[in-house]
Amino acid sequence: MTETPTVPGSADYWDHRYVSIGDTKVSWFQDEPAIGIELIGQVADHNASVVDVGGGASRLVDHLLSAGFRDLTVVDLSQEALNAAYHRVGEAPVAWVVSDVRDWQPDRTFDVWHDRAAYHFLTDAVDQQAYWQLVRDSVPHGGHVVIATFAEDGPEQCSGLPIRRYSAAELEQAMGEGFTVLDTRREQHITPTGGTQSFGWLLAQRT
Repeated sequence: MTETPTVPGSADYWDHRYVSIGDTKVSWFQDEPAIGIELIGQVADHNASVVDVGGGASRLVDHLLSAGFRDLTVVDLSQEALNAAYHRVGEAPVAWVVSDVRDWQPDRTFDVWHDRAAYHFLTDAVDQQAYWQLVRDSVPHGGHVVIATFAEDGPEQCSGLPIRRYSAAELEQAMGEGFTVLDTRREQHITPTGGTQSFGWLLAQRT
């Protein structure tokens, strides 16, 4: 049996989670990521370019492909997670990027930046500020950001790692200048084991 890697949050750590638990058994699994699909649909049609940051094995890419999107990028530091998604969708028009978002330097921009539960793992203020600068550099004026984190009454940890919880107002403040909030949502996510986790969603336009 493979031992759990000793560096929490590393690529090996997340690879081990997916291999040992399975991509449909991890706590964040959703067969239909309804809110993300809905919010993206509010601001983009199938001609838009969409990046799913921390997307891993998420089913979002499957649903976007079914809706006709043909310019999709999925970024995750776990190769195992991306492999699971790739094996589902096959030779689809998706760019698979193995990278920690803190190290990623995209060579293009995107109409929509989607992040469900990756940003809240950034607990260091420098990393948080760098993340939003990356968003500003990657999303042109007029583009959109769809982001979800654990809400203020959500879990304090995920997969044994600390996270940062946000209210809608706190998440808007963290984004800083250059964004206009268009919509916020609350979600009670039901985990594969039947637990409940509070999420907060925010849709913003790059201005």
